[in-house]
Amino acid sequence: MMPRAYPVGTGWIEVVCGCMFSGKTEELIRRLNRARYATQRVVMYKPAVDTRYASDDVVSHSALRYPCRPVRDATEILRLVDDAQVVGIDEAQFFDNSLVDVANRLADDGRRVVIAGLDQDYRGVAFEPIPQLMAVAEYVTKTLAVCMVCGAPANRSQRLVQRDDRVVLGAADTYEARCRLHWDPERFDPRQQRLPLDDE
Repeated sequence: MMPRAYPVGTGWIEVVCGCMFSGKTEELIRRLNRARYATQRVVMYKPAVDTRYASDDVVSHSALRYPCRPVRDATEILRLVDDAQVVGIDEAQFFDNSLVDVANRLADDGRRVVIAGLDQDYRGVAFEPIPQLMAVAEYVTKTLAVCMVCGAPANRSQRLVQRDDRVVLGAADTYEARCRLHWDPERFDPRQQRLPLDDE
C-alpha cells in the first residue's frame, strides 16, 4: 500500500494559475478525472457568468469538457458541495475574495480543493483572489503558454480588442498568449504577427 502524503481526512488546496491558453483548465480537468478514476466523489463549479463554451460544463480551449454546476457566488459552493471529497473550481478570477474563505473551509472539512484561474489581468495586474489563494494553498502550479509572436514561454494575456473593462469574456478572438517581450497592454490591434509555419 502506498503511503499517504496526508493523514486520512486531511484536506488541502491546490491552485493552478497562469495566462490565457496556458492549459489551466486542462490541468484542472486532468486532476479531477484522476480522482474520479480512483472512485472519489468529485464535483466541479464555475462562475455562472462564464458562458463562453457551455453553461453546464467546464470546457478548455482545446475542447476538453467536465460537467459542472455554475454558481453566482463562491458562498453558494458551501451550500451545494454535499459529500464531495474533491472540489474543482474553474475561472476563480471571476469570484470575489470570499472564495479564499470558502476554499479554506472546504479544506478544513477534509476535502481536496483544486482551483484554476488567471493570475494576471490583461494589464499584468494581479487578479484577485488568485494571489490570496496561492498564499494559503499547499500546492501551486504556474502554467505557461506559448507566445503567439515568437514561440517563447508566455505568461501574459494580450487583449486584442479595445475595452476598458477589466473582465471581457472571450477566447482566441479576444486574447492571445504573449511573452514578456511581445506583450503590450496598450496595443489592441487584432492583426498580429504569427509564428512562421514550415509549410507556408
